[in-house]
Amino acid sequence: MSAGGAFGGNRGLRPVPPEKGVFPLDHMHLCDLEKKDYLNCLKSSSHLSEKCRNFSKKYLECRMEKNLMAKQDMSELGFGKESDTKTSGENASERIENQG
Repeated sequence: MSAGGAFGGNRGLRPVPPEKGVFPLDHMHLCDLEKKDYLNCLKSSSHLSEKCRNFSKKYLECRMEKNLMAKQDMSELGFGKESDTKTSGENASERIENQG
């Protein structure tokens, strides 16, 4: 017999919550513009996320402002110096503007 439950679950083991917790989905589309900018940047940069860091940062800031995720210092989310994110964001902005 298997050690799992009737439906494949492990009985007796406690579930472990995700590290950052659960945050609500954006059902009201409050950060759609930021999300679309980030996804467009990813498409235009062959999915090289480091080139779209500024858009990623703006999306996370929007989510924090709209209480869709816990407020955190951006350095805790991998965004260090402002000059690093600004440079990558300017390049991504130029690519998107040239696309449209």
